[in-house]
Amino acid sequence: MYSIRDLGRREILMMSAVLAGSGVVFSPKLAAAEAALQRTPDQILGPFYPLSELPQTSDLTRVSGRSGRAEGQVLNVIGRVLNLAGEPIRNAKVEVWQANTYGRYTHPSDPNPAPLDPNFEGSAVLTTDAEGRYLFKTIKPAAYPAGPNRMRPAHIHFQVSGRQDKIVTQMYFEGDPYNETDPFLKSAGRKELLITKLQAPSPEFEPDSKMVIFDIVLYKG
Repeated sequence: MYSIRDLGRREILMMSAVLAGSGVVFSPKLAAAEAALQRTPDQILGPFYPLSELPQTSDLTRVSGRSGRAEGQVLNVIGRVLNLAGEPIRNAKVEVWQANTYGRYTHPSDPNPAPLDPNFEGSAVLTTDAEGRYLFKTIKPAAYPAGPNRMRPAHIHFQVSGRQDKIVTQMYFEGDPYNETDPFLKSAGRKELLITKLQAPSPEFEPDSKMVIFDIVLYKG
């Protein structure tokens, strides 16, 4: 499984700096004192969980063996997996999957007539480091039809497995016009915990890319 330990030293230092500057709580004692952490809300697994083994990579914008690159807005998704006490969950398994920039999954059951992107498979599996950190590069997915007169907002699926707990959830984007009408997002007790904001990238990231920070909180880890 691809681990953050496979990243270069510069990338790890850069990610640490980004997280430190984002307001993420690093001290378990501070987290407990502020009582700020709540478990990340559950979301549905959905019908498009990948059928084949998830690739072990932190760069979803490229497919092994192909020279092209995925179309769409490049995103750098970073965050930590924590428990309710604010303690990092090391070696957590982080599975991600999503639609492409046109709103279509690389899945045979997806009925969306939108085009596939031959340079985007849209899934990966990683593990967190000793500080519970994860990082991957992808593209911003599009909203897609989910039935007559209904659209699902853009989102990325996560399934995170710690030593004791597992969670299935989804990460959404601030300002998506379909957020307010999506029944799955509306069902989340604290839906604001699932909505991320596109930010300007750190200097080490690609200039035209965007960055989002998404922390995932389990009960015990």
